[in-house]
Amino acid sequence: MTLNIIFMGTPEFAVPILKSIIETNHRVLEVYTQPPQKRNRGQKMHNSPIHDFSKKLDIPINCPSNFDKNEVDHIKKLKPDLVIVVAYGKILPTDLLNLDKVLFINVHASLLPKWRGAAPMQRAIMNMDQETGISIMKIVPKLDAGPILMQSKIKITQEINHQELSNKMSKLGAKLILDTIKLIKNNKANFIEQNEAEATYAKKIQKTETKINWNDAADKVVAKINALYPNPGSWFDLNGTRIKIIKAKEIMSKGVPGTILDKKFTIACSKNAIQIIELKKEGKQIMTAEEFLRGNEIKTGLTLN
Repeated sequence: MTLNIIFMGTPEFAVPILKSIIETNHRVLEVYTQPPQKRNRGQKMHNSPIHDFSKKLDIPINCPSNFDKNEVDHIKKLKPDLVIVVAYGKILPTDLLNLDKVLFINVHASLLPKWRGAAPMQRAIMNMDQETGISIMKIVPKLDAGPILMQSKIKITQEINHQELSNKMSKLGAKLILDTIKLIKNNKANFIEQNEAEATYAKKIQKTETKINWNDAADKVVAKINALYPNPGSWFDLNGTRIKIIKAKEIMSKGVPGTILDKKFTIACSKNAIQIIELKKEGKQIMTAEEFLRGNEIKTGLTLN
């Protein structure tokens, strides 16, 4: 039996999962993604990665600003068997979820019920979790609270950043979606309710969280740097210039938090210190700490805000 599928997704994370679906013998009727948005200094309009990928394959694309009655009726007329949602960025209305004979599933980047919400991978890294994973669940009106069909785990190392973890998780999601479709096709899908008592929430990253707090322990500072790479990035102020840290490592060293300890750009935290490996000066390209130090003198003993 060939399933008729609508796919809803937006970022690069969703692309391998859509690609995996397309490579089956099932039919992707239409792709929903966020409308084009202004990005970068030029403020030009840019399509989402899913939009560009779908356009190359001539898959019909829809970018509604909201799901009004006309949009719900449109989906109803398409008669999908399955709607697959992957980091779409919009909450689906209840009248859409209540369409008869349509199963709505979500590929979520955490081990639910932990880290429901917008930034599960970043929160897992910032929290220094040792593992995360992909959950396939049925969509219900309450955010990320639907019953779970399957999960698979991935280890989080101290060195991994958000971009690297996202790539690994996306590949895992691409594999699990094939297993999911197979179960649904064969009427063998068994959904298990989540434990509400164990639910935690991964709220969207706020700008106020991005500045480095030197009163945190070094491992926590490194975790924040990794979690916020590449965007929005974590930063500190050096003589009135914003410096974004791209990569750093924990060093066993002591000092007053925020103090530059040596000429290798080692900075003290409340416990141990971090050594900057790569950074980006405001308005400049990414460079190694060594390259930065060749053109910028830093004073050992200087205490940063």
